Amino acid sequence: MRVLGVDPGLTRCGVGVVDGAPGRPLRMVGVGVVRTPADAEIGQRLLQIEQGLERWFDEHRPELVAVERVFAQHNVRTVMGTAQASAVAMLCATRRGIPVTLHTPSEVKAAVTGSGRADKAQVTAMVTRLLRLDAPPKPADAADALALAICHIWRGGAKTRIEAALTAGHQGRARPGTSWVHGRPRP
Repeated sequence: MRVLGVDPGLTRCGVGVVDGAPGRPLRMVGVGVVRTPADAEIGQRLLQIEQGLERWFDEHRPELVAVERVFAQHNVRTVMGTAQASAVAMLCATRRGIPVTLHTPSEVKAAVTGSGRADKAQVTAMVTRLLRLDAPPKPADAADALALAICHIWRGGAKTRIEAALTAGHQGRARPGTSWVHGRPRP
């Protein structure tokens, strides 16, 4: 499977594409950063992010997209910009009919390093090792985007299969006096 990982940000939006499957070697297809000037108007910056991401979608044709889930920070301005860039990535993928999964930073760190508390240097070192790269991807946003793609390849597929099995199991077992309509219980 080919996964496009997106580490959202207004100034630097990390992008990484990885091919692979659970239990098989991973291969980096591309890595980079979509940049916008900090002094530009927000609408213009979001448009530039969209245009940059669209070029990545056109060139690499991902099957799945993994985006870092926005988490609470003390700086509201930073979290808002991250959330807006995240929404642009989700919109670009959804417009093309590509499934999007959100992963928390600790989930990505745990998948790549074995510890949800790993620092950026540890994540970058493991991404470099797992993808058998000659040098660490730079900047950190690019390495984080590759880590997101790796996390999704290793965890996302299993998570999707488990959710589908649970949904199918619930649909097959209605509570007494309950009927199912459109995949949901009707009282």
